[in-house]
Amino acid sequence: MTIQALNPQDRRRLFRFVCSFAWADLEVVDAERQLLQRLISKMDLQEEEASEIAQWLSRPPDPASIDPQDIPIEHRQLFLDTVTQMILADGRVEDGEAENLELLRQMIG
Repeated sequence: MTIQALNPQDRRRLFRFVCSFAWADLEVVDAERQLLQRLISKMDLQEEEASEIAQWLSRPPDPASIDPQDIPIEHRQLFLDTVTQMILADGRVEDGEAENLELLRQMIG
């Protein structure tokens, strides 16, 4: 499964997860913004959708909109891989980021 193959609802779900992990250490740095931009550029997004995703880097997505149990089984590895890319994007993994990633693994694994 690739990001490009996701339907719009699953794409939004993936980007909410990715952006929430970018905020896990309470700051979003340029490397994380660049990764998100690369992910967005791989897709044919409507301007409105790209704008909404970009806003999640200014303000984290609503935690109530992020439930690992909502991730379709067939997309779980893609979500995990993409979130891992975001955590590694800035070259350091904070304790909270590692804990959140492990929790996500446990919840969807």
